[in-house]
Amino acid sequence: MQKDNRAKGIAVGVVLTGILILGGCGQKSTTGGPQGGPPEVAVVTIQPQRLVITTELSGRTSANLVAEVRPQVGGIIQKRLFTEGADVKAGQVLFRIDTAPFQAALDNAKAALSRSEANLSAIRLKADRLRELLVDKAVSQQDYDDAAAALKQTEADIQYYKATVEMARINLGYTSVTAPIAGRIGRSSVTEGALVTAYQPAALATIQQLDPMYVDVPQSTTELLRLRRRLEEGGLHQGGEIRNKVRLLLEDDTKYPLEGALQFRDVTVDPTTGSVILRVVFPNPKGYLLPGMFVRAVVEEGVNPKALLVTQQAVSRNPKGNPFALIVDADGKVQQRMLTLDRAIGDAWLVSSGLAPGERVIVEGMQKVKPGASVKVIPFEAVSGKNSGERKKASPLPAKSN
Repeated sequence: MQKDNRAKGIAVGVVLTGILILGGCGQKSTTGGPQGGPPEVAVVTIQPQRLVITTELSGRTSANLVAEVRPQVGGIIQKRLFTEGADVKAGQVLFRIDTAPFQAALDNAKAALSRSEANLSAIRLKADRLRELLVDKAVSQQDYDDAAAALKQTEADIQYYKATVEMARINLGYTSVTAPIAGRIGRSSVTEGALVTAYQPAALATIQQLDPMYVDVPQSTTELLRLRRRLEEGGLHQGGEIRNKVRLLLEDDTKYPLEGALQFRDVTVDPTTGSVILRVVFPNPKGYLLPGMFVRAVVEEGVNPKALLVTQQAVSRNPKGNPFALIVDADGKVQQRMLTLDRAIGDAWLVSSGLAPGERVIVEGMQKVKPGASVKVIPFEAVSGKNSGERKKASPLPAKSN
């Protein structure tokens, strides 16, 4: 009997406990249900703004003047007269070639010229006498013709030896190999005592002028045609002052302190890449830029006076990959807008079509609403400030600034 009473007591306790639990759950569900009213969404109001349109293109630097130093006569290098990697001036002597054979050739040509000039007087006098005697029939015509031919031959010999002397003098001058341009010279490919030949394929050294510096970057013809179409449609204004400004980013992502100028666009399209070459000129007074460096040029294409920018957070894509945004109309209802995007500008999209100035675009809360639903609008800036304050309060570490 005691066991039966104990079992009944346990059963009664279980039933009472279940009733209490069910009562508590029912009370919780009654008090914790959704409150009335539309869901809240954070929006930003789209306003047109003046925007400078830029394009980032990768390329490499090159010297504006390059001269490969080669000998114009052959011989033995007697002396190198420059420091590798130093700046040289135009006309500065870089190498000295052995002058002995060229000096001997010059002396030989001078001697031959002197011999012909010494014979000229006697031959001219003889020709003059024979011409006078020919009038009196004292000499034959053949004798006079031989004397006249000898005179002309001697005069021709004098002209020939003068040219020979000049050529020998030029070759002697070529034994001093000079810098054709001013600039920075690289390493020497020969040492003293090396044998060189005239106009050899291998350069003795290379001189490059580094100020200013060229930056050659390729631009696709697709981008070029798009730019021209936007200019014709009036969506982009391009003036000479804006068009010619170019900024430069170096290999380590640092900004080059000086601006460059767009010099020209090539007129020929590379068939392998479908692009044209843009040449930009940058001042390089301190020699920061060296030939062959990989850089990124930020070319200013023009100005869009009424650009519409929307944060990337507000743009979604449908299953087909087409971008769209949700807006709140004047009646407080959600509407969907299909967008045409031009490019990314920082953390925002440049919108070509789909949005109008003054429309309110939903940035936060999109997952809670659908087109046609009524919503409560709050500014996105207020939500951002509230969230940042909560994050700062929750974290003991200082917040990182982006």
